[in-house]
Amino acid sequence: MIKSMTGFASQTHEDRLATISVTVRSVNHRYLDLQLRMPSSMSHAESRIRALVQQSVARGRVDVNVSVQTREASTATVELNSMLIGALVAAMEDARVAGLVEGRLTPGDLLRFPQAVSVREDVPALDVEATEALGAAVDGAVAAALADLDGMRVREGALLRADIDARRAAVADMVERVAAAAAAGEDSLKTRLAQRVADLSADLSVDKAAVAQEVVRFAARSDISEEVVRFRAHTQQWASLSDGPEPCGRKLDFLLQEMNREVNTMGSKADGPGVPEIIVSAKAELEKMREQVQNVE
Repeated sequence: MIKSMTGFASQTHEDRLATISVTVRSVNHRYLDLQLRMPSSMSHAESRIRALVQQSVARGRVDVNVSVQTREASTATVELNSMLIGALVAAMEDARVAGLVEGRLTPGDLLRFPQAVSVREDVPALDVEATEALGAAVDGAVAAALADLDGMRVREGALLRADIDARRAAVADMVERVAAAAAAGEDSLKTRLAQRVADLSADLSVDKAAVAQEVVRFAARSDISEEVVRFRAHTQQWASLSDGPEPCGRKLDFLLQEMNREVNTMGSKADGPGVPEIIVSAKAELEKMREQVQNVE
C-alpha cells in the first residue's frame, strides 16, 4: 500500500513506578535507519524496542526517544577530581607569584571547570518484578506511539496516492493518444513512401517487391505497439502494488523508471501529429510522480 515515510507521534504513560514519555519522528530515507535514545538503566530493553520499530516501519529514518522518570527519589553523588584541583591550585600559586592574579581559588572558580567537579544521579535499583513491569510499560508506550505514527503515515499516504493516481491516469491517457497518433502517422508514412517509390519507378528500373519490403521495414521501425503494451502492463502492476498490503515505495520507483524508459522510446520512434508535445507533457508528469514516490514507504 502507499504509506508516507513522514510522521510524528508522542505518548506519555504514568503508573505507580514511573512516568514514561515516548516521541517518534520519521522522515524519508532509502532504507530503515533507526536512531534510538533511551536511559542507560533501560539498555536491557533496547533490542525489544528495535524489534517493535522494525515490525511497524519498513523504510525511513526513524528517531525514537524514550524518557523514564521513576517514582523513587534519586540521590546525587558529588565527586571531586583531586588531581586536577591540585594542579589548578599550583597553577594559581605560580600565577600569583608572577603577579598575574590575586586572591585564592574559590568554589565558584572550581565550578567553571566541568572536569573538576562531577555530579552523578543515582537511581534506586528496582527489584525483578518492578523491573519487568517497568519494561512492559515502556514497550506498551513505544507500541502506542508507533501505532499513532503509522496512522499519520497512512493518512498522508492516502493523500499521496490521490495525487499520484491522478497523474498516472493522465500519463496513461497521453500514451493512448500517442498510440493513436502514431498509428495515423504510420499510415500516412506508408502512403508517402509508396507515392515516392511510384514516382521514382517512372524514371528508374527498380525491383518493386524489394522496394515494398524496405518500405514495410522502414515503417516498422516507427511502430510503438510493444512500448505501449509494456506501459499498460506497468500501470496494471502499479495498481496491484498500491492496493496490496506490503510497502511498495521502492518497487514503484523502479516501475517509474521503466515507464519513463517506454515513454522516451515512444518519443524517439513515433511519427504522428502532436506526438512531441504529448511526450514532453508525459515526461513532466512522470517526473512529478517520481518526486512524490520518494516519500512512499
